[in-house]
Amino acid sequence: MEPFLLLTLLLIAVGAGVIGALFGLGGGIIFIPVLTILYGLDATSATAASLVGIVATSTGSASGYVRKGLSNIRLGMMLEITTCIGAIIGAAAAMYLDNTVLLVIFSCVMLYSGFKMAVSPERTITERGENTSMTFAYDDPLKDPPKQEYTVKNIGSGMALCTVAGVVSSMTGVGGGAIKVPLMNLHMHVPVKVASATSSYMIGITAFSGAVIYLIHGSVIPDVAAAVAVGAYVGALIGTRISSRIDSGSLKKYMSVVFFAIAVIMFCKAGGIL
Repeated sequence: MEPFLLLTLLLIAVGAGVIGALFGLGGGIIFIPVLTILYGLDATSATAASLVGIVATSTGSASGYVRKGLSNIRLGMMLEITTCIGAIIGAAAAMYLDNTVLLVIFSCVMLYSGFKMAVSPERTITERGENTSMTFAYDDPLKDPPKQEYTVKNIGSGMALCTVAGVVSSMTGVGGGAIKVPLMNLHMHVPVKVASATSSYMIGITAFSGAVIYLIHGSVIPDVAAAVAVGAYVGALIGTRISSRIDSGSLKKYMSVVFFAIAVIMFCKAGGIL
């Protein structure tokens, strides 16, 4: 690819890294449309490069979120067991699916997640007593009091549904955060800031599982993947700094808008309009 195009892609990847770190999505919702529509890559090559970018975004954002105590490492590792299994299955299945099918799947995931985040209020539950091993706390300077407690619910079904998130992650390059963040927030009652931070921590592992499969099949384009990775890493560092200045309610609204916009673009791409 020409140097100018690579430089442009790197700058776009910075923006994608910011969005990915803020919403726990890894930047895949930006990488896929850009690589398929603007750069003309087929869905498989775009997904492979996107997964590399997601690994970089996770690396840049996870350290900051863990240091701030926002990422729930215990919950993340539990959910990652089934997510990685799904990622391997999804990457293998994607090799045999038509590009249009992948784009439609991606768009449907965006619509569903955007709708749920827009209409569902943030629900957190705090339980005190003997069975509180899944009760945690985090600091949010924008809330009163700053120290907020929550209890993770529906762990078994949450782990099962994360298998689906892993499949979608590898098949579409979206990183799985578009499913995991709403899943943790709405189904498992994890605060949206913690869900986003935990997703940022998880998606790197998930994306790596899928990226290895694409690498073995020769679908990773080195110069494209390198530009995406460098830009995404820098953007993720910026995104983690911005997150502390946004309240959870606004974060949910912004996230739903991004989901809807990307869904429309990708439906148009699948239908041959773009």
